[in-house]
Amino acid sequence: MNHRGTEDTEKRDRENAMNDERDPVTQEFIGAAIEVHRLMGPGLLESVYQRCLEKELKLRGLSFIPQARLPLSYKGEPLGEDMIMDFYLPEKLIVELKAVDKLVPIHDAQLITYLRLSRTHAGLLVNFNVPLLKDGIKRLVV
Repeated sequence: MNHRGTEDTEKRDRENAMNDERDPVTQEFIGAAIEVHRLMGPGLLESVYQRCLEKELKLRGLSFIPQARLPLSYKGEPLGEDMIMDFYLPEKLIVELKAVDKLVPIHDAQLITYLRLSRTHAGLLVNFNVPLLKDGIKRLVV
């Protein structure tokens, strides 16, 4: 079986994700997050922002899976444990929500692991505990 086509497609997807910071899915998700932050403000629990975003994304007609499960395996054997991604927009974007004083390197590591294991190239860290949401959004591409 020739994997060359798969490698070329993955490389092209990764390059597109890196070069197009304003892809429509990312842009729409950020717009939804800004709307939630504008209406709810900082200082709430992550779970509240999760519910609000679910409603806002539905209103915008965006396809997503909330609290998406990512099964874990080790050397091909299932572990019976799943990682939970806050939002998964299949093959396009993973979003990890936070409501913390500031984003730290472990948050990046968590999202990078989700991206790698799901073979998704673009992700957002969204920290709602900031005065302006644009200061709480970090985009990662692998």
